[in-house]
Amino acid sequence: MTRIEVQSLTKEYGGRRAVDDVTFTVRPGRVTGFLGPNGAGKSTTLRLVLGLDRPTRGTATVGGRPYAALGEPLRRVGALLDTQAPHGSRTGRDHLRVLAASNRIARRRVDEVLEETGLATVAGRRVGTYSLGMRQRLGIAAALLGDPGAVLLDEPSNGLDAEGIIWIRGLLRRLADEGRTVLVSSHLMNETASFADHLLVLGRGRLLADTPLREFIHARVEPRVRVRTTDDGALRAALAANGHEGVRHEDGHWTVRHARVETIGVLASRAGIPLLELAAEEATLERAYLDLTAGETEFTAPPQEART
Repeated sequence: MTRIEVQSLTKEYGGRRAVDDVTFTVRPGRVTGFLGPNGAGKSTTLRLVLGLDRPTRGTATVGGRPYAALGEPLRRVGALLDTQAPHGSRTGRDHLRVLAASNRIARRRVDEVLEETGLATVAGRRVGTYSLGMRQRLGIAAALLGDPGAVLLDEPSNGLDAEGIIWIRGLLRRLADEGRTVLVSSHLMNETASFADHLLVLGRGRLLADTPLREFIHARVEPRVRVRTTDDGALRAALAANGHEGVRHEDGHWTVRHARVETIGVLASRAGIPLLELAAEEATLERAYLDLTAGETEFTAPPQEART
């Protein structure tokens, strides 16, 4: 099985640590999401895994070997890092044929991945005429060309339309179900939550989390209940009498922290409080991620003031 193993990986640029003693394993059979704020070290880590940069210390291996030591590497690991890499004057088909020839991959495989990525009808066009979404699909086609055991994709949904986003979700799931090792870097929390089984989170070059997606969310997002009533005073009194603190919002709904729907429902029923709304507030990856990385963001903008 082709697993990705990173051990004590460190990369310094002029005394600044872009990656700081990072250790993790990306295992086959699941989609691993790779998250972190801008400047967290995700791209540098991917470059180190793919042998595009040398670590200051530590190791990164694919299937037990450094990428540079792999013979015909496209057969072992496929990667999408830069959609601008293909030469603009080549056709999409010719770009893939050059890659195939360099790794002794059969030419029929080129047509297979063009079909799989939806590019068959535009394969004869020059890459320079491709839209961002088409370039993205071409990059994914190149990553799949050698039928590799490991796939690394950086922002694979970038530039894709709604149909393309649904397609990439299905592709990632299929690759993992086939027993491949899948590592996907993304800034899109909702997208990551839709396909990831496991998460790696970086912040300022350090590994902050290495955990299953569901565990990550539930460990960091407290249960909360959303309530709306016609009798705010009675609700406030009933919550306080039972050890709960509610916060009323401007639109009239209440948020009760560290509570569950069943508890608040029974409490309101016993007190005879009419309810217009009672629901659990969803624990999302975005909320959990922001909670974890609040102090790890290198580039932030000031809060936006409301315009009058």
